[in-house]
Amino acid sequence: MSGDGSRLWPIDPRTSVKIGAGFAIAIVLVYLLGAVIGWEETIRRLAAADLRWVAVACLSTLLCLAAWAKTWQIVLEAIDISVPYRELIVTFYAATFANYVTPMGQAGGEPFIAYILARDTEASYEESLASVVTADLLRLLPFFSVGLFGLGYLLFTAALPTGTEVFAALLVALAIGLPAVIVALWLYRGRVKNGILRALLPITSRTNRFTIEGVESRIEHLYESVELIADAPRALLAAVGFAYLGWILFALPLYFSGLALGLPVPLLLVCFLVPVTVIAGSTPLPGGLAAIEGTLIALLAALVAFSANEALAVTTVYRLTSYWFVIGVGGLAAFWVLARA
Repeated sequence: MSGDGSRLWPIDPRTSVKIGAGFAIAIVLVYLLGAVIGWEETIRRLAAADLRWVAVACLSTLLCLAAWAKTWQIVLEAIDISVPYRELIVTFYAATFANYVTPMGQAGGEPFIAYILARDTEASYEESLASVVTADLLRLLPFFSVGLFGLGYLLFTAALPTGTEVFAALLVALAIGLPAVIVALWLYRGRVKNGILRALLPITSRTNRFTIEGVESRIEHLYESVELIADAPRALLAAVGFAYLGWILFALPLYFSGLALGLPVPLLLVCFLVPVTVIAGSTPLPGGLAAIEGTLIALLAALVAFSANEALAVTTVYRLTSYWFVIGVGGLAAFWVLARA
């Protein structure tokens, strides 16, 4: 069992303070957003929600994370790391919790999940991190393709309303640009490694906590692990299949939230709305709070002709079932993962 990742444990006192401050700011912003629209009417609508559809939305969220955990397990098996699925899924729930509560999302969850895997198995921290990064990249494929499919539906059925062009342009730019950047980073990995080492040289000369040689060894080990994964195309194809399944289940809670309130959102439009809100949620606040709510309310009003109260009600149910529900379940998983050391 490797302990190399222990120094990278992300939850320290300073991070905890940032998380607390981020939540406080975000909750105030969400409250003010609702106050402007009108919480009283929104709460009246929420009280009349069909709880069966709310439960279905929560179930879809759980199954989404289960599918993505399977994606990760397949990637791990490609580098000969075997972890029982029943254990891995709990670890994945815990990592999602870390992603959702940490400012800038992935900066918190990925080091957490790699640390836990290295602690609980014979995998090194670099192997663990390589599996996490690869699984994340595989999940980007359906994110972009589903988003572009939804955008195509929107363009086919109607012109883009004013204000949504920026989101559409960002989605297309990311769908084209991000894969190109990832490919370039891989093809020119030698130059990337040298660039990182040069950037860290002034730091290593002033500290004894790590050395250039150690960093170089870690980077090389990370690339070796990624190469092993890339050499298993059948496994990668299966992993992509579960990634797509996960993304469908990730998007469905918005559709079910509309049904719960008797305010249906076209299913194909959901394919556009969910990826766009994920992009909008890339803010320093945990879980994209306030940014996702504000964006989704505006888009529902513009694209589905909901009133502001209707849009706020649908958004509230959606975030309760896709975000706050995960915070609760993932938080319990995180406590369990930390306690099983």
